[in-house]
Amino acid sequence: MSKYTKKDIIKLVEEEDVEFIRLQFTDMFGTLKNVAITSSQLEKALNNKCMFDGSSIEGFVRIEESDMYLYPDLDTFVIFPWRPQQGKVARLICDVYRPDEKPFEGDPRYVLKKELAKAEALGYEFNVGPECEFFLYHTDDDSRPTTITHENAGYFDLGPVDYGENARRDMVLTLEDMGFEIEASHHEVAPAQHEIDFKYDEALATADNIMTFKLAVKTIAKRHGLHATFMPKPKAGINGSGMHTNMSLYKNGKNAFYDPEDANGLSKEAYYFIGGIMRHIGAITAIANPLVNSYKRLLPGFEAPVYVAWSAKNRSPLIRIPAAREEGTRIELRSPDPAANPYLLLAVCLASGIDGIENQIEPPAGVDRNIFDMTQEEKDMEGIKALPAQLMDAVYALEKDPFIQEVLGAHISQKYIESKKKEWEEYISQVTSWETDSYLYRI
Repeated sequence: MSKYTKKDIIKLVEEEDVEFIRLQFTDMFGTLKNVAITSSQLEKALNNKCMFDGSSIEGFVRIEESDMYLYPDLDTFVIFPWRPQQGKVARLICDVYRPDEKPFEGDPRYVLKKELAKAEALGYEFNVGPECEFFLYHTDDDSRPTTITHENAGYFDLGPVDYGENARRDMVLTLEDMGFEIEASHHEVAPAQHEIDFKYDEALATADNIMTFKLAVKTIAKRHGLHATFMPKPKAGINGSGMHTNMSLYKNGKNAFYDPEDANGLSKEAYYFIGGIMRHIGAITAIANPLVNSYKRLLPGFEAPVYVAWSAKNRSPLIRIPAAREEGTRIELRSPDPAANPYLLLAVCLASGIDGIENQIEPPAGVDRNIFDMTQEEKDMEGIKALPAQLMDAVYALEKDPFIQEVLGAHISQKYIESKKKEWEEYISQVTSWETDSYLYRI
């Protein structure tokens, strides 16, 4: 049921003295974009008459077919608490449509909505709770970001050791002002690394919230003279930032993943969901870990998953089943990082899980040992394989998975694969300081 009508939005804008409204949307690579309008243009925008040039957005359309329209989702209206209180600024998250009033197939939000509709037709509601990690670094004299920090705080440390505590507190308060329910916030393992967890929600709302979360965190960090980065691995030798993704399906108001009769408290649907994700994980990785840099995080020794396995008892595999049961029963996918486009990530995870349920894909037996302590022979005997080790391995896996390509749609699949191949080619053509340090003087 909708929270707001058009009349509600117009009334709120008048009563709250909102002068600017940002019409936001997300591109294929998970970058937030917007068109700003004044309140005088609000009614036009609410009637889906706001047009923009889609050819200017990477991965959208050619210049010959550039006209696109923004259709605001009224329930996403929120006033930015960090902007002036006179002449306030608000936002509406939008879907992207073509001039013929059909959804644009390259809109990531549309891809997720399409998969949610399929799940709904089967009676399922998809709920997701993310765990978003990020780093807070100093800026230089020109306000440009660095990777410099003067702190050495670790997991769950507090001030004065945790230099980012005040900024993180302001982030939490700001997010709460915007309607988030913050469950926890704390310093993470690496120096200058932080985590803020907000309550799970229906998948579309969660994807919207992830995009809003990133914007708010970056904005408040800047106010504290810091730079917040969601880059997966900004520095070598420390833990990278992940975005563990907790997922559950509800059916008829009950958690479809829970079965009190099972030894692990999991239903057949839960096992099949795991089986579906494990079957498609190579292609999923191209979405969940979208950067060259993402694979610097997925290494042994830094608490990130490397191996395709699941467990209800330990944190080393790709998929973990947290201890909570009944309403709290969920599947935690530990590989995604915060550079992922949340709409595409949740779409491919849901579709893979539903594929597992519909085709009764049984997962292998759970692995309750620390996989990092197992020998290669032991891993081979258990049939435990590794995640893609670099971006191109994941892109090749995506190219070989027609199911995931169908979920993304032909437009996004083609553009995404082309762009990631180009990114990889640019990366491997670079001569790094490590290479010159290692080879220049001795060869």
